[in-house]
Formats: sequence, structure tokens, C-alpha cells
Amino acid sequence: MTKKLTPAAEIDAYCTKCKLDLAHRIISLDGEKPYKVECLTCRGVHRYRSPKSAPAELRTTKTKSGQATPTSSALSGAKAVSKTPSTKALAAMEAENQRERDWERRVSGKSLQEFKPYRPSATFSVDELIHHTKFGDGFVARVIDKNKIEVMFRDGLRTLAHGYTG
Repeated sequence: MTKKLTPAAEIDAYCTKCKLDLAHRIISLDGEKPYKVECLTCRGVHRYRSPKSAPAELRTTKTKSGQATPTSSALSGAKAVSKTPSTKALAAMEAENQRERDWERRVSGKSLQEFKPYRPSATFSVDELIHHTKFGDGFVARVIDKNKIEVMFRDGLRTLAHGYTG
């Protein structure tokens, strides 16, 4: 026995903003099926999408005419197969790995005396080694202007103040 869906009821759906199957609140129905839903995590409002974790035979897609049709995997009876990372995702992962290798090459193995303690009032130049009390060791990637620098730390690039006389 399935529970009758009503507006304000909660349902699992695929969130188009979070890109995950999450709990949603039904805003409106199209007959007996959810039409508009609100994600309880990000509060985004969008049309209902079946959860990606739902069995393939229960997932549907809409055609241009608005008719719901089973997905191709549902038609073939095949189980859903996980996708490999896209070319864009692979490029992003490689860029992140390259950034980490660059940080390692420039920072690791250096003595503590080679790092200048970070203070907003101090001035820094490109490639200078910095020790920040919160972010750790890094190097100046670029000087943005007379009061801002970009520093590469282990966890990524950060914009910091320098030469601050306030």
C-alpha cells in the first residue's frame, strides 16, 4: 500500500542544485505525481526528478510533448551503470594534482628560517615563502596590488592582505 501524496508531504527526489538524492517537500502535484518540490537541504525549488537511486524501472523522463516515458535503461531492463568521470572532471583532477605537486616542490624540505611569518603589515614579493598561523606554509603566487597578494597553500590559493598600514 502506497501513501497518497499531498502538497507539503516529504519525498525523496534528485536535487538539481545539490546533484544528490535528498529529502524534498512537495509544493505542487500533477495529478497524483509530484510536480514542483523544494529541497530541504539547499531550499532550492525545482521540478520533481526521480531519485537516481530509484530502480531503473521506476525512473521516468519527460519528452518534449510532456509525456512521461521510462528511461532507456528501464526499457532494456538493464541495471544502472555508474558513469566514468567526464573529460572536464579528469582535467580538473589533473590540474589539482599539478597544483599540489607544484606546492610540494616549492615548499617541502625548506627550513623554518626560510619562511617569513605572515603579518598583514609586512610586504611580500612573488615566490617568497610564508608561514601563516592558520593556513600553514605557502608561497606568494602573485602580487595583486599594493595591499593584496595571492598565496598558494597546501589546500589551495588564498588572497591575503599585505603592506596594510591601517
